[in-house]
Amino acid sequence: MNASLLEQAQQLGLLAEEYNQICDILRREPNFTELSIFSVMWSEHCSYKNSIVWLKTLPKEGTKLLAEAGEENAGLVDIGDGLACCFKIESHNHPSAIEPYQGAATGVGGINRDIFSMGARPIAQLNSLRFGNINSDRTKWLVKGVVKGIGDYGNAFGIPTVGGEVYFDDCYEHNILVNAMSVGIVEVGKNISAGAGQPGNPVYIFGSATGKDGIHGAAFASKDMSEDSINDLPSVQVGDPFWEKLILEASMEIIETGAVIGMQDMGAAGITCSTSEMSAKTNVGMDIHLDKVPMRQSDMKGWELLLSESQERMLVIVEKGREAEIEKVFEKWDLTYAHIGKVTDSGNVRYFMNDELEADIPAESLVLGGGAPVYKRTWKEPGYLTEIQKFNIDDVQDLPEDQWKSVTIKMLQLPNIASKQWVYQQYDSMVGTVNQSTNNPTDASVVKVKGTEKSLALTVDCNSRYIYANPNKGTQIAVSEAARNIRVTGGVPTAITNCLNFGNPYNEEVYYQFKSAIEGMGVACRKFDTPVTGGNVSFYNQSTNGQAIYPTPTIGMVGIIENQDHVMSMNFKDEGDSILLVGPIHNDLGSSQYLAKVKEVEYSNCPEFDIDVEYKLHQFLEELSKSNMAKSLHDLSEGGLMVACAESAMAGNKGFNLCSNPAYRNDAWFFGESQSRVIVSIDEFNKHAITTLAGNFDLPILHVGTVTKSQVVINDNSWGSIENFKSLYNTSIGNTIES
Repeated sequence: MNASLLEQAQQLGLLAEEYNQICDILRREPNFTELSIFSVMWSEHCSYKNSIVWLKTLPKEGTKLLAEAGEENAGLVDIGDGLACCFKIESHNHPSAIEPYQGAATGVGGINRDIFSMGARPIAQLNSLRFGNINSDRTKWLVKGVVKGIGDYGNAFGIPTVGGEVYFDDCYEHNILVNAMSVGIVEVGKNISAGAGQPGNPVYIFGSATGKDGIHGAAFASKDMSEDSINDLPSVQVGDPFWEKLILEASMEIIETGAVIGMQDMGAAGITCSTSEMSAKTNVGMDIHLDKVPMRQSDMKGWELLLSESQERMLVIVEKGREAEIEKVFEKWDLTYAHIGKVTDSGNVRYFMNDELEADIPAESLVLGGGAPVYKRTWKEPGYLTEIQKFNIDDVQDLPEDQWKSVTIKMLQLPNIASKQWVYQQYDSMVGTVNQSTNNPTDASVVKVKGTEKSLALTVDCNSRYIYANPNKGTQIAVSEAARNIRVTGGVPTAITNCLNFGNPYNEEVYYQFKSAIEGMGVACRKFDTPVTGGNVSFYNQSTNGQAIYPTPTIGMVGIIENQDHVMSMNFKDEGDSILLVGPIHNDLGSSQYLAKVKEVEYSNCPEFDIDVEYKLHQFLEELSKSNMAKSLHDLSEGGLMVACAESAMAGNKGFNLCSNPAYRNDAWFFGESQSRVIVSIDEFNKHAITTLAGNFDLPILHVGTVTKSQVVINDNSWGSIENFKSLYNTSIGNTIES
C-alpha cells in the first residue's frame, strides 16, 4: 500500500477501509484525480452512506407517483388533466453559514435546476430556515444575508416564493439551516430522464463557464462546522439568476426538439456527479474531454474541472446526429456550450485532459445504490431524554388571570410565533405568469394550475423541538402537521419530499435521533398515503465542540385541490360567527413555545398526539371542505388556542371573544400545543350540521368563542382592538433584526 496515497485519501475525508475498497474496485491504486473523485462521490452528501439503510425503509409507492424516490432528479406525481407535479427540497446549510447571501442564493438556483432538468417548468418556491438567537449580531447578519440571497435570486429568476417557515433557537447558532424547495409542472409523459441512452450519443455541457468556485463543496457539506470553516470559503459557489433564466428557457426549448436523451444539472460534485450518475443509470460509460469544457480560468487542472461546483451548468445527452438542432437553441439564447464527450459501452467514466487519460473508474462504483459504501451505524438513546421523562406539568405553576394579557402579548412577539412579514415581504410571491399564486391567508400556500380548475396546496413543516423531545413521535407530528395544513386549505395530501438535517452520524445519540425520526416518518406517511418521492440528507450540522442542532427532518408536502370552490382560508369573516374547536383537549404543555420561551423550561415531553385521532381529523376535514359550511379553518400549532384565534382574527381584521375553561389549566387551555386540533368559524345556521359531522368521526367539538367586530375579549374583559396586537405581531422580528 502506498502510504502517501492513503494519507491523501484520509485528508480528503476517506476512511482507510474505503481506500482499500477503492483499490479493490480499480484493481490498482488510484491516482490523485481518482482519489478526489471518490472523495466527493463517497462523501455523505453524495453517497448517503450512513443513511441509505434507513431511507430504504420509507414508503416509496403510491397510486399517483410517476417516479420512485431516487429514480430521477426530483419527485413526480400525477395531478390529473394530463399534468404532473415535479418537486424536491434540498439543503444548503454549510455554505450559508459562512457566506449567507451566496449560500442561500445558490441553494435556490440548484433546486430549481433539479426541477427543469426533468422538463418541468418551475412555478413556485418555498423555504425552511433555522437560525440561532435572534438577538445575536451573528444571527442578524446571517438572517439578512440569507433572506436577501433567496429574494434576489428568486425574484430575478422569475419564480414566486409562496411559502415557508422561519425558526430561531440557540442550537442553530453555529449551524443554520437553509432548506429550499421548488415545485414545477410538466405534461405527463414529457418529463426527461437522467439517463445517457445508447453508446455514441454526444455529451454536451451548457450554461456558465466552469471556474474554481465550489471545489470540494460536497466534502465541505460532509463535516462538522468549526472556527476554521471560514477557510472553506472557496467551497461556496457564486450564483447568477439571469444565467439561470436563460438556461431554463433553453432547456425547455431543446426538450421540445425531441433530440434530448437525458439531462441533469451540475450540483454537488459537478461534472463528476452528473457524468457518473447518468452513465450508471443506463449501464453505460462516458469518455469526457475536460480540456473542451469552457473555463473561466485558463490554468484549471483536470481534477479542478471535475470537482468544481460552479453554478448554472447543465449536462445534456443528445441523440446522435441531431447535434445541430440543440446547438442552434444554445446560440439563440447566447449560452456558453461545448461538445465534451460521448457515451460509450465500457461502463466506465473516463476523463481526459489534452488527450491524456486522467481517471478511469466504473460508473456504478461511484453512485448511490451502486458500489458506494453503505454503513449501519450503532446508536444509543440520548442521555437528555432522561431529563425529559422527568417533566411533570404539576411542577409548573398555572397562569393567573391577571397575567393572561401580558403573556399573550409576549407570545405574539416570540420569534417562532410572530409574523415573518419582514422576511416574506422581500420575496416576490406573484412574479411570473405561467401559473398564478394566491396571497389569501391560508395554512398551506395555494398555486393555481393554469388551464385547469385545480390548485396545488404546498407546505413545509417541522417543529424540531418536538422531535428533540421524541424523535419518532415528533416526526410523525411533522408529517401530520404538513398534511393537516393542506387539509385545512381544502386539499388532499399527495406525497412528500424531505430534507433530513441532523448532527454527526458517528455520534451514537445523533444516529438514534435519525433512525427514530425515519421510523416515525414511515408510520405517518403510510397512514396518510403520502409516499416519499426523494429529498436530501444533511448530516454534520454540528460544531466540533459536540453541539448538534435539534434533529430537523423538514417535510415538504404537495396536495391537490380539485376545485377553486374548495379552497379554505384561515381568516375570520363575519362578526357573530361561532368559533369551534375540533379535536381532543389535554392538560398539556409539552414542548410548547409557552413552556420553553415564557417559563424557560428546556426539557419537556412531546405534545399529546395519537396518529389515529389525527387521521380521523383529516377525514372530517375532507368532508367539511366539500360541504362549504366552514367560513374559516386554521390548525393549532405553535402558541395553541390563543395564538390560533389571534392569527385568524388578525388575518381577517376582526376580533374574537374567548373564555377560559374550568375543566383545564389556564396555561394548557390557552397556550398548550397538543395536536390534532383545528378552529373553525361558522354561522349559527350550520352549527348543528358541523357538530353532527364531527360526531360521525368520533371527534370532540366545542364552542369556544365568537368573532367580534374588532375587539379582543377574554372572559368578558376587553383587551382592546385587534389592531394593537397586530402591530406588535407584525413588527417584532423586523425591529429586532434591524436593531
